[in-house]
Amino acid sequence: MTRENIRFEPSLFKFLRDLKKNNERPWFKANKKRYEEELRGPMLRFIEEFAPHLEKISESFLADARPVGGSLFRIYRDTRFAKDKTPYKTHAGAHFRHVRARDAHAPGFYLHMEPGNVFMGAGIWHPDNPTLGKIREAIVADPKRWKRLTNAKALRDLNCTLVGDSLKRPPRGFDPEHPLIEDLKRKDFILLAETTEGDALAPDFIKRFAKFCKAGAPVCEFLTRALDLEW
Repeated sequence: MTRENIRFEPSLFKFLRDLKKNNERPWFKANKKRYEEELRGPMLRFIEEFAPHLEKISESFLADARPVGGSLFRIYRDTRFAKDKTPYKTHAGAHFRHVRARDAHAPGFYLHMEPGNVFMGAGIWHPDNPTLGKIREAIVADPKRWKRLTNAKALRDLNCTLVGDSLKRPPRGFDPEHPLIEDLKRKDFILLAETTEGDALAPDFIKRFAKFCKAGAPVCEFLTRALDLEW
């Protein structure tokens, strides 16, 4: 497989379906080679191939193809405080985050690969309260720009929507009558575009993902600059 023809194979979703049916350590140990060849390897190659596409959008975001500590999320679940004690995630995720990010709670672009649930994301997920405050203040400072960016034609053409958790009440210190109060109540600022397994397996999927990231870049830039980070 050449870099020019990189693509996902049906075996990636087949492995995830099998893992969901057999989410236990003995099965995973017996099928670790499958995990490495059918899921981790293809995801890392996709991340590596996406790097030049991402560089065209912004040089401040990373496509890091290291097996550990890079853009690919671990397959292992943190079950310490979870009621669900199954040890493995039944999806694959890649997060192309800001170079100064310390964790997943930072501006970035995201790809989610799960049987029956494939989607692309851009923005910031579960930021802490000081970060939320800065984003809300940036929206209040330039509400017309925020509204224009989040309603851009490029996003509408891709059926992108803003998703995530929200407060039930207006955040403290902000006008409850503000025309963008529903956005100010957000605890996540995520642009999401759903797609399909068939699309993800197509030869041009990396270009489709790049097109989504380019469309979401202005919103991601707004969030990034609101946090005093370089774009």
